[in-house]
Amino acid sequence: MGKRRMLVVGAHSADFVWRAAGVIAKHTQAGGEARVVALSYGERGESGELWKEPGQTVENVKRHRHEEARQAAEHVGASFEGFDLGDYPLEITDDAINRLAELMRDYKPHVVLTHPDKDPFNPDHPVANIAVSKARLLTAGAVVEAGFRTAPPSEFLVFEPHQPELCGFVPSVFVDITDVFETKKTAMACMKAQSYLQQYYAERAEHRGNHARKVTGNKDIRQAEAFMRLVPNVVGTL
Repeated sequence: MGKRRMLVVGAHSADFVWRAAGVIAKHTQAGGEARVVALSYGERGESGELWKEPGQTVENVKRHRHEEARQAAEHVGASFEGFDLGDYPLEITDDAINRLAELMRDYKPHVVLTHPDKDPFNPDHPVANIAVSKARLLTAGAVVEAGFRTAPPSEFLVFEPHQPELCGFVPSVFVDITDVFETKKTAMACMKAQSYLQQYYAERAEHRGNHARKVTGNKDIRQAEAFMRLVPNVVGTL
């Protein structure tokens, strides 16, 4: 059957760390492969700490953000790739859509994670959702014989936004990340340009751990990450 493959696509280079580092670590520790793609480095809108340095340049900020993300991905067992499309605004061209679709055809992910389609506080996150949704559809075609190269349809989920109640996010999956929570914290610590988010997302994992305990009755769950399925999953039995 081969290794189970996960693709995580963020609008900016740090997005995967806050929202999915735990599930990526669980996936790779179980023997799966994980690939992280950042459509931009967040060099304009999400790198304020770096811009405090005298003489800072866009290219240096990008290099710094790439290295932060590469190190964080390495901690959770994933590879990292930056498309460098620019941020605030993130603008997706047809070439970028085709590039992402071609990546999906080559990689053939079993599961794809990205942002929800709404975010009143971030202009780039919904754009990423549209891009990933379109690329995924182009990758699978109509799930019939086609005149172009396709890949099997993947599971498709969105990860939790910063303020879920304002983004139409209703969790349908909790992943217990208790045993990899320290790994997630190590990955988050790599993101020094946004160190202010580390405490928030550590606390969020605790909140979702509480919710997961209530759903399951499993008192051993301490931390969790939340996701929402965009397409149904298929099982043999309930």
